[in-house]
Amino acid sequence: MATAYWDREGEAAQAAPATSFWKAGHTPTLIAAFLYFDLAFMVWVLLGPLAPSIAVTLALTPAEKGLMVATPTLAGALLRVVNGLLVDRIGPKRSGAISQIIVILGLFTAWLMGVNSFGGTLALGVILGFAGASFAIALPLASRWYPPEHQGKAMGLAGMGNSGTVLASLFAPMLAKAFGWNAVLGLACIPLSIVFVAYMLMAKDAPNAPAPKKLIDYFQPLKQADAWWLMAFYAVTFGGFVGLAASLPIYFTDQFGLTPIIAGYCTAGCVFAGSLVRPMGGALADKIGGIKALMMVYIVAALALAGVAFATTLTGALGLFVLAMLALGTGNGSVFQLVPQRFQAEIGVMTGLVGMAGGIGGFYLASSLGIAKQLTGSFSAGFLIFAGLSVLALLGMVVVKTRWRTTWSTAARI
Repeated sequence: MATAYWDREGEAAQAAPATSFWKAGHTPTLIAAFLYFDLAFMVWVLLGPLAPSIAVTLALTPAEKGLMVATPTLAGALLRVVNGLLVDRIGPKRSGAISQIIVILGLFTAWLMGVNSFGGTLALGVILGFAGASFAIALPLASRWYPPEHQGKAMGLAGMGNSGTVLASLFAPMLAKAFGWNAVLGLACIPLSIVFVAYMLMAKDAPNAPAPKKLIDYFQPLKQADAWWLMAFYAVTFGGFVGLAASLPIYFTDQFGLTPIIAGYCTAGCVFAGSLVRPMGGALADKIGGIKALMMVYIVAALALAGVAFATTLTGALGLFVLAMLALGTGNGSVFQLVPQRFQAEIGVMTGLVGMAGGIGGFYLASSLGIAKQLTGSFSAGFLIFAGLSVLALLGMVVVKTRWRTTWSTAARI
């Protein structure tokens, strides 16, 4: 079937035959989107790996630790809507440049002045939310260059930048031990600045961007049930992923008495699994359809998270977390294979809205684990409730699958 798409020079190739993924879009922009997303995610969850050290210095309670690591997630969720609007009005490249500058200046200021109170950690968390909001920029930046049949792979590869959480888990605890956790905030500015320069040189806005609309028009998708369903599905997949990424360092140190560095290694292994399979999730959804892929995801995630609630050994918990992250990472790619199939014209704002829902899910998981620990002395209740949410998401997919397959114009790809 003939497909219209934009070539590497930005010139329309109307009714061109379907072509390979690497020839269909703009590879430098895809790389730039990945790098930006990767480093942004690294600093977005930075408070998680640093939490054991910060908690000792500031004498934080379990609930305060949970809220501290959850605040960047919530801030990022809300700011994703803002970034989604900016993408559609001023373009993704400029939106990304503004966001990166805010994060770099914020981290530099925090390092220079120091963070000396629980309130200070929350203020820093809000600044780091701008990094989490990169999601609503990096994905449209990359995906607008690609035709529908390659949307899953493009958004999956750009979204693989969530592997930046691995970098935070691996290096932040070691740097904190060597130089102090406050110094890590300043050191993070170095790779961020390097990536900012590369981003400005490599990224290019696609020429087929939709025309700017009135502000109220951007929220028209919320009048449609499909938008809310996609937001709910992503709240579970991405919410589970980022909530665990932020919380696992605390879990491993509190539950099994690991040092922050060893806890960081364990977290990195779990997060790497979820990050690695995100593009595979998009490709899997392209192959078998996002609906089938998500149904499998929710079953595995529910079983793994329920198992974690009763795990008594580090090996058992680690294995179940890896399994959960593999499922959730696959689900992240699968949801964003579906989004452009239904909302191609509103992809910028829908990326922001769906991403916001994912961030809210992550905020809930991270904060609820801290509350559960403080109230019951165990993390189990938090994991069991989120496993239940995975089951509800599965039931929701059962409810909508027939209607989606019979009413969407791209039904053959879902």
